Amino acid sequence: MKKIMLPLLAVAFASPAAAQSIVVVTAPQADSTVLPVAYAELRAGENTAAVTKLTGNAALDARDPSRLINLGTAYARLGRTADAAAAYEAAAASPIRYDLELADGSYMDSRWAARTALARLGGRQPLLALAR
Repeated sequence: MKKIMLPLLAVAFASPAAAQSIVVVTAPQADSTVLPVAYAELRAGENTAAVTKLTGNAALDARDPSRLINLGTAYARLGRTADAAAAYEAAAASPIRYDLELADGSYMDSRWAARTALARLGGRQPLLALAR
């Protein structure tokens, strides 16, 4: 397993998406609705507002990877590293799984995105968040 993961990590960190800070907007929805995952707030750098929106919204499943990854990103930007790690870990372990659209238009599996964000948290590299 380690032999497979190391090359995959190298590819992930070498990609153009890895070179920039990205933020999750939403997950694919059958009815084309946009999930309220605080993309606009994160994009504008309003991290406290993003935390408030993401923690106070009962319309969005608390286990939703988009919500959790963006929450982790907001926490990380606020210097709340332990809370960010917990959010990323919850996203990686979530029973909900789907491909997320990144800011550059590419897609990434939600668990892979959460693990990548968690790995970058300790190294102070640009955070991975998801966007549409």
